[in-house]
Amino acid sequence: MADIKIKNVAKRFGEYQALYDINLDISDQEFMVLLGASGCGKTTLLRIIAGLETQTEGEVWIGDRRVDGLAPKDRGIAMVFQNYAVFPHLTVFENIAFGLRMQKMPNDQVTARVERNAELMHIEQLLKRYSGELSGGQRQRVAVARALAMEPDVILMDEPLSNLDALLRMEMRAELKGVLAESNTTAVYVTHDQVEAMSLADRISVMHEGRIVQAATPVEVYRNPAEHFVASFIGNPPMNFIHATPAGGGKWNVAGQTYDGPNIDKGALEFAIRPEDIGLAETGLNATAKVVEPLGAHLLVTCDVEGAIFRAVLDSDFQVKAGETITLAPTPDRIRWFDPETTKAVA
Repeated sequence: MADIKIKNVAKRFGEYQALYDINLDISDQEFMVLLGASGCGKTTLLRIIAGLETQTEGEVWIGDRRVDGLAPKDRGIAMVFQNYAVFPHLTVFENIAFGLRMQKMPNDQVTARVERNAELMHIEQLLKRYSGELSGGQRQRVAVARALAMEPDVILMDEPLSNLDALLRMEMRAELKGVLAESNTTAVYVTHDQVEAMSLADRISVMHEGRIVQAATPVEVYRNPAEHFVASFIGNPPMNFIHATPAGGGKWNVAGQTYDGPNIDKGALEFAIRPEDIGLAETGLNATAKVVEPLGAHLLVTCDVEGAIFRAVLDSDFQVKAGETITLAPTPDRIRWFDPETTKAVA
């Protein structure tokens, strides 16, 4: 079993606190993505799991072993970094075999492991080449194959696709998810790219200012964000927010319209809706189109609704022009509500 338990982990660098009381359980063979903006603490947390950084407080467990007192080599992990870290003086075969050679594994077993993982990463035809003869995408495949060849309990990846171009990243995402599922390895993956997180993860831990603000499936994080930050960070474009005031009986006034919402005693809430959950209608929110961006099958229309920026993703068949007044109708069951004081979601 290679489940991971992070218990009350905190990290301080002098007076700066990078992590606050992190608690996270990662199941055996789960693909967990740590997602957040630069400086949120996601790489620091990954390095603590790896043993490359020591936490100020807390415990790290892999399986039934507490590992935070162990050297990285004794934790049963492999790591893939943002830079390819491929040895230029070794062939692809010897790069993949490097860790196995260090363990003094017999040659026939080394060959079998290298060939199997090269085939998984579709680089079996490159085994005799040197890194200088490889593209960036091929080098990253070598780095992943080298990590998998060790058959680790846990594989840790720190933004491994960020140096690749967009098309290659999409290709590698699909391959990586399939390969890790086949290898039955627990994976922890760091990224700031929400598309990468949504497409790869079994669960996403969204981090903000050194804390995990929500850990859930990609669909749950997208549809039911736990905090304003999650709603504004996940989604491209992000959720729209408009000030709402109580109308009594669980109804709320939003830009001249009344919507059903939480039946609670609050002086104000934030009404939130995703841009793709909005349509055009005869009644709804009156909006002035400011910018219209054709995106193939859709139009991204940035509007002004009572001074607030409001975006809608509309079918490209609609003829909307900048400066035009339109009426936007949010899908009722997709409306979410947030407390402006606590920033947390309100059921």
